[in-house]
Amino acid sequence: MNELLAQKMKPKTLNDVVGQKHLIGENKVLSNLVKNGKIFSMILYGPPGIGKTSIANALVNDLGCHYRFLNATINNKKDFDAVVEEAKMLDGIVLVMDEIHRLNKDKQDLLLPQLESGLITLIGMTTSNPYHSINPAIRSRCQLYELKPLSVDDIISALNNVIAKKILPKIKIDQEAIEHIAKISGSDLRYAYNLLEVAYYSTNDQKIDIDLLKKINNKPSYISDKDGDGHYDLLSAFQKSIRGSDVDAALHYLGRLIEFGDLDSIYRRMSVICYEDIGLANPNMGPRVMAAISASELVGLPEARIPLGEIVIELALSPKSNTAITAINMALKDIEEGNIGSIPDVIKINTTTYKYPHNFPGSFVVQQYMPDNLLNRHYYTPKNSGYEINLKQIYERIEKLKKEKPRN
Repeated sequence: MNELLAQKMKPKTLNDVVGQKHLIGENKVLSNLVKNGKIFSMILYGPPGIGKTSIANALVNDLGCHYRFLNATINNKKDFDAVVEEAKMLDGIVLVMDEIHRLNKDKQDLLLPQLESGLITLIGMTTSNPYHSINPAIRSRCQLYELKPLSVDDIISALNNVIAKKILPKIKIDQEAIEHIAKISGSDLRYAYNLLEVAYYSTNDQKIDIDLLKKINNKPSYISDKDGDGHYDLLSAFQKSIRGSDVDAALHYLGRLIEFGDLDSIYRRMSVICYEDIGLANPNMGPRVMAAISASELVGLPEARIPLGEIVIELALSPKSNTAITAINMALKDIEEGNIGSIPDVIKINTTTYKYPHNFPGSFVVQQYMPDNLLNRHYYTPKNSGYEINLKQIYERIEKLKKEKPRN
């Protein structure tokens, strides 16, 4: 079969790489490594289609290294053994490894001593955050370089380069169509190349316009895959926009999640937001969110966007309070640090001195509940926000009574 356009355009040197100007260019780290003829073990991480494999190939080409390419998921231990033996014969080799975050323990145990000795130099690639997903023993032996999403201008430049080099003969495409491809590519250059090539071979006259592109594929390519960091960045942006009371941003990220079809993640994140960010300022949001989720499940997409949009507007504009999560985190921290103390006798199961609060005015009576060593410990600090103003008044009244009357 013919080589795909994305393969034809794969950079042969660092100078051909699209974007990543923070790593490549005059006096930039990767370019200086090539200039000085030196390479170290590294991990390249970032969203799909932005140049991780291209940079790895360009580095070994520029440096003229002996190298082998393996995939941590597909290649077995025998393949890794073969690389180690070849490295011994050649007195060193560069191992370019895709999906390094999936490297299992057997392969790690095989590689670690070779990385330590310098016999193998590793260039790992992953869409996952290496600080969370890669074994610390591997990570500590590598430099970590984050690749940034490509801009629309980066992708336009790459597509114009295809046209200029006449790689697709007699292609006829205007700048508006090129910009359309760049905008819906979601920073994924591979997607942009593939769409251009499909469009080219979908015509009789090699003429590409926006109408043709929309017939082929008008759905944006998102950098967020469900198992990658881009997906969690999107969920993070969704929650932080609601927390920051920015309705328009919250709706934007909700729209992206809906287009991605990931209703389950939307439901889970909204449920968390109710109790983490809205909290005691508006306790009614919990049941309201569950009602919106039920309605969304009942009607399904595309109508689910309506209850979801409505509840997200409410969440964003609701008064906010994080006192509940702060309070329970402080309590758990005390427990984790062993700061617990003995349960007071008055509230133990076989006590005879316990005062039943409902037998007293206002269903309240002062008595000791906290362990002796935590008597003055406060976890909950109420805010002047929404419904929590009422809780604050009650809390402060109780605290005042506790100070006025001696504990039993």
